[in-house]
Amino acid sequence: MNYSERIEGLFQEYEKQRNSLTEMQAKMNALSATAMSPRREVSITVGQNGVLTDIQFPSAAHKRLTTADLTRLIMETYGDAKEQVMNQAAAVLAPMLPDGLDAQKLVRGQAGADAFLPKEPRMVTSVRELLARGGNAE
Repeated sequence: MNYSERIEGLFQEYEKQRNSLTEMQAKMNALSATAMSPRREVSITVGQNGVLTDIQFPSAAHKRLTTADLTRLIMETYGDAKEQVMNQAAAVLAPMLPDGLDAQKLVRGQAGADAFLPKEPRMVTSVRELLARGGNAE
């Protein structure tokens, strides 16, 4: 394979990855999860990154709670919904990540700096081979 064919192959791979990222972004933007409290006092819906999008009180059960108990219940239910959407986000993101990068930690902001800037730069094998040969493809 000559140099031009390799470069063309790299551009095709780039376009494929770019299209995959566009699809992933659309999936991430569409994420949503709803959690219901155990006795149906409150229903909480969150979107991407756990942003609160809806609170419903499907029954009159919440009226029997003290303000403190209702607040606690809302926060717990919100936490459940947020956890669901974070798991969804990790599932969408995981196939796009390099080996060894934990999607669960990444979506929760717990990934270390090495996850983003490893000691050795990541590059396509064919580029690494070209560089090793001093840029001579043939």
